[in-house]
Amino acid sequence: MDETGFVKKGTASAGVQRQYTGTAGRIENSQIGVFLAYATPAGRALLDRRLYLPEHTWLADPGFTAFGVP
Repeated sequence: MDETGFVKKGTASAGVQRQYTGTAGRIENSQIGVFLAYATPAGRALLDRRLYLPEHTWLADPGFTAFGVP
């Protein structure tokens, strides 16, 4: 299990906020994705992935339905 950041130029994507992301190595507008993978010497597979949405962000923004967030 690991998380990674996706740097975004604006705020028109679900979950974008100013936060530290290791991808950029600093605080940027970004989304955070959490990934679950399985790896063996014979191969690897991505099992699941989710967009991290902090509760204070998605509860406070009624526009989240515009992003397709249920």
